[in-house]
Amino acid sequence: MVTLVRAPNPSPMTLSGTNSYLLDCGENTALVIDPGPPLQRHVDALLQAAVANDSTIRHIVLTHGHPDHSAGAAKLAAMTGAVIHAHPACRVAHDVDLPLEGELSINSLGLRTIDAPGHTFDHAIFYLAPERALFTGDTILGEGTTVVAPPGGAMRPYMHTLERLAREFAGARTIYGGHGPIVDNPPAKIAEYLAHREMREEQIVAALGDGARTIPDLVREIYSQQRVALWAAMARQILAHLLALEEEGRVTSSLVARELSPAESEMLNPNLEELDGPEEAALLEAELGTQMRLESLDEYRLAGGGA
Repeated sequence: MVTLVRAPNPSPMTLSGTNSYLLDCGENTALVIDPGPPLQRHVDALLQAAVANDSTIRHIVLTHGHPDHSAGAAKLAAMTGAVIHAHPACRVAHDVDLPLEGELSINSLGLRTIDAPGHTFDHAIFYLAPERALFTGDTILGEGTTVVAPPGGAMRPYMHTLERLAREFAGARTIYGGHGPIVDNPPAKIAEYLAHREMREEQIVAALGDGARTIPDLVREIYSQQRVALWAAMARQILAHLLALEEEGRVTSSLVARELSPAESEMLNPNLEELDGPEEAALLEAELGTQMRLESLDEYRLAGGGA
């Protein structure tokens, strides 16, 4: 049995809030996937959900280390004595490394554990075979698309993870994502996510076919002019695509010999506290990769004779 407990932390990045999942392990034992933020009322809601299921939380499993998914782990573990499991690359304090490409077995529960780089390099996805259910964290959400931003994430590994899910889990019937509603048609959702990334890459290549562009140029050209508040996130998404294309030899870049304009600097290195307040700054920095400041401006063009 799977119980969704949504954290009360809605925001532009978390949508309606972070989804935590309580799983029945048998023998009156429960496991929580992604305990969410360190909000006492959310921890209390998880404890109450376990009591309602006549179980005690003994294990905590993280899909990845972003604070909206993991920061509540220590508080929940302190109150329950639960063991925290996470990806071997995860920097969040945890007790046990997940058995990547193996199975996490707790009493009657078995979770296939998949290494799923892309959104982050410490991301895992879980498959509960009896329910044909995928727990995808931030790799796939219930609505919208997810952020893939360097240095914490990379576009080509992300697309390879999506391709793997499409190939190996065509029979899945449910996706329990890290945010948004539960998905009841996983093959269609995975295909939608792949098509979106392919479309965005085609738009970037088409724009470069008309001549060299900077990232701010591409953001203004490809995305809606009415979505200025999201331009910082869009810029990092485009950077992830460009880095992938450059590594593959399809795009080259060169330094523009001038300083960033104020508008370019605001887009590439936003003041996160001004955007969404100090409480969200750590999450936004982790999601957007803005700890990697872009102090210079590069111009990108197609390789091999492109305009």
